[in-house]
Amino acid sequence: MTADIYRQLQERLDTYAVGFPATESGVEIKILKKLFSEDDAELFLALSPSLESPADIAGRLNLRADILEEKLEDMASRGLLFRLRKNRQVRYGATAFIHGIFEFQLPRMDLELAELIEQYLNEGLDKSMIAVKGTFLRTIPVAASIPPEHRVASLDDAAEILKNAGKIVLADCICRKSREVAEKSCDAPLEVCFLFGSMGQYYLDNGMGREIDSVEAIAIVAKAQEAGLVTQPATSANPSGMCNCCGDCCGVLASIKRDPNPAELVYSNNFAAVEAESCTECEICLPSCHMEAIKMSEDGPAVILENRCIGCGVCITQCPDDAIKLKEKPEEKRRPLPQNSFEQMMKMLEVRNS
Repeated sequence: MTADIYRQLQERLDTYAVGFPATESGVEIKILKKLFSEDDAELFLALSPSLESPADIAGRLNLRADILEEKLEDMASRGLLFRLRKNRQVRYGATAFIHGIFEFQLPRMDLELAELIEQYLNEGLDKSMIAVKGTFLRTIPVAASIPPEHRVASLDDAAEILKNAGKIVLADCICRKSREVAEKSCDAPLEVCFLFGSMGQYYLDNGMGREIDSVEAIAIVAKAQEAGLVTQPATSANPSGMCNCCGDCCGVLASIKRDPNPAELVYSNNFAAVEAESCTECEICLPSCHMEAIKMSEDGPAVILENRCIGCGVCITQCPDDAIKLKEKPEEKRRPLPQNSFEQMMKMLEVRNS
């Protein structure tokens, strides 16, 4: 066993999704040592995100299949590997830290891990999230913010996404759970994250969520949006999940909020605009914006800072005077969605490495 097995693990994880960068303090290694034994790390490094059967992995590594299968299942049950059960077959593969290992610690989140994650977010992971520039999550508008004459595309409609999702599994928000353990959480709803398809099945198999139908899911999204949360599915046209997030707890929103131009770091087809003649300068909208994209102008009416607006529509639902409207971005400012999770991962790597 090499002495730097955890550094090798960090470097491997840094090649997946939003990455897992090194920091000066080495907090990322502390996280890995808390989650992985050296044997765990060695087996993880022998795998790739391509799913394989225990027999195939055992043959490739020249190990006994029965012993290896037990080890693989143990790691998958602790959220260190992804597992897919289908047609009585089980396959395993390496997974990213986000979305993956971090979220999979939902049943095991404790104060030590929560504090390490917060430190890591401040020292390196935030920059890694910013570096993927809108290829990880996309913002779709709060349903109540959409005027009757303006019908958004189905890909920008939470209800349509849920109706077409097939298997829907509801779970607690890992970001809010982490903050709750550290007694730093806001009072927003906790059970607001949806997982679809094989990802949803993984959550079910590991006891991290419950299966619901689209009717209940749509009602939960409505309540989350009433609470001022931002609805964010993955950027894939067929997303593996959808979150309802806040700027206080969500690692992604908190990270992009620190950037001077959050609008450039999200995938969104909309932005908010104030009708000055309707604004009564009540300032109710100001605290509702998770990106601090609203300010009062020198002559009174509120104005939207377009470089900061992520098009979530939360401010529109808070305005008592109907002075804020949702507008569509011009065609030249829109980007095509990846068709599936694999294309999304490839796009994230492309953007990170550009």
